[in-house]
Amino acid sequence: MAILLVFGAIMSGAAHWVYSSFGVQVNDSNGGLLISISVLILLFVWYRNKLQFSGFVKKGQKKLPKKVSTTLVTLSILMLVTAPMVG
Repeated sequence: MAILLVFGAIMSGAAHWVYSSFGVQVNDSNGGLLISISVLILLFVWYRNKLQFSGFVKKGQKKLPKKVSTTLVTLSILMLVTAPMVG
C-alpha cells in the first residue's frame, strides 16, 4: 500500500509537471483520470514482475506473462500520450 501511495504520487506528479511545462492543464479533466489509471497500471506491472520477489515468501509466485506485461505497459503509455487530448 505504501508503494502504491508513494510511487503513485511521485509518478503522477511527474506526469502532471511534464504536461504543465508544455502549458497543458490536465488536473480537472478526464485527462487527469487517464494519467492516474496509467500510473496504477504501471505500478501493478512493476509490482508483479519485480517487487513481489523481494520479500520473504517466494513459493508459488509467478511473473506476469510477457505478452500481458507488454500489452499493459503499451496501453499505459498510450493513455499517458492521449491524456491531454481527452476533454
